[in-house]
Amino acid sequence: MTTRTVGAGHGWKWIVQGVNVGRANPRAVYGATAVVALLALIPNVIQAVLQLAFGLDAGTQIMIVGAMSLVSIIVYPLLIGGVLQVIDAVEHRRPARPTDVFATFTGGNAGRLIGFGVLMGALYIATFYALVSAFGDGVMEWYMQILTISQEMGAQSTPATPPDLPLPPAGIGPLMALAIFFGVYYATVYAIGLGQVSLGGRPVLQAFTDGLGGALRNVLPVIVAAVIAMAGGFALMLAFAMVVTIISVVASLVHPGLAALLVLPLYLILLLVLYIVMFGAMYAMWRDVCGPQDADAAPGPTPGAGHDGSRIEL
Repeated sequence: MTTRTVGAGHGWKWIVQGVNVGRANPRAVYGATAVVALLALIPNVIQAVLQLAFGLDAGTQIMIVGAMSLVSIIVYPLLIGGVLQVIDAVEHRRPARPTDVFATFTGGNAGRLIGFGVLMGALYIATFYALVSAFGDGVMEWYMQILTISQEMGAQSTPATPPDLPLPPAGIGPLMALAIFFGVYYATVYAIGLGQVSLGGRPVLQAFTDGLGGALRNVLPVIVAAVIAMAGGFALMLAFAMVVTIISVVASLVHPGLAALLVLPLYLILLLVLYIVMFGAMYAMWRDVCGPQDADAAPGPTPGAGHDGSRIEL
């Protein structure tokens, strides 16, 4: 199975297909995505509860975030791989249910999915360390100061004045630019590579190589998709902020707690929409770059089915 090069217009198609994903069986696709979206909130809830209960300092918060990230590196590939299998089943008119998202935890591909997630996680950490070491002089200290000020603001319920906020270090501009570049590239590698493991049955290193090559061969459509996603995300967040502001102002006239009660469902809906589009675009990207050219002749595996048993291949 080799990677293919597609035109720049496919970047737009990936986003559109992400919006339209699951039309044949919305209950399965939307349900599976909702499960992943809700599970993704658990680390944030745990961190918030610990912060309220123990008043964690900035260093402890960083440690908790790091621990949650390590767990996510292992668990998320299984969940995302499960969603991709559900989408693939729906696209090929095979039976699928929302609970099929958990089929990867017991299927033969579980070891490969975890291995791919660990490999990508190690790449993320190594790249982050290299970028901060080269361009991030003073960035970590500045970030810790921001966290400390945020904690003080939360404890005192009073906003900090602009002079209280430290200025960002000089090297943060190049650091952010490189972080965006590598973030987009690695996200593409992750989408293609995880699709190869979950749907193509490829071993970890071969899937990783496919992801690296597929991302490099399709720079133009990836850039188009990234620009559209960023612009659309910004517009969506702006519209959401306006709606939240209106609801908060009106609801506060009735009761201060009513605003949070009304905004929370909207936030969850927005989160679900973003996840649906993201997973749909990931599937479309994998299918165009690495998927079978004749989808009907070479359908992907049913949810939870392994490629060759339970071996972990590298």
